[in-house]
Amino acid sequence: QVQLVESGGGLVQAGASLRLSCAASGRTFSSYAMGWFRQAPGKEREFVAAINWSGGRTYYADSVRGRFTISRDNAKNAVYLRMNSLKPEDTAVYYCAAGSGVLTTSSSLYDYWGQGTQVTVSS
Repeated sequence: QVQLVESGGGLVQAGASLRLSCAASGRTFSSYAMGWFRQAPGKEREFVAAINWSGGRTYYADSVRGRFTISRDNAKNAVYLRMNSLKPEDTAVYYCAAGSGVLTTSSSLYDYWGQGTQVTVSS
């Protein structure tokens, strides 16, 4: 069992940066692939970024590649999402997820989810 708690969201202006954090409970955190997803009002949840258990492999959605960076610290049971050059279209609730399988962009293959943190980017 893994419990996930996101933090770091907020209201920022376009062009600003934020760093989201996801704190995980459980001694097996380092064995999980971790992902960030987001859901904007009226839209389906979409993949943002993912990182494998060691941090050696990462995936990004085309819409955030080059602006967002996912990282993890297994010693701290944490995963991060650094978001630079934020745009109004990045406004969404951001969710952290843990998956026991292979690194994937598919939300259905993640086993555990946090409650989400709101990111709002004003123009």
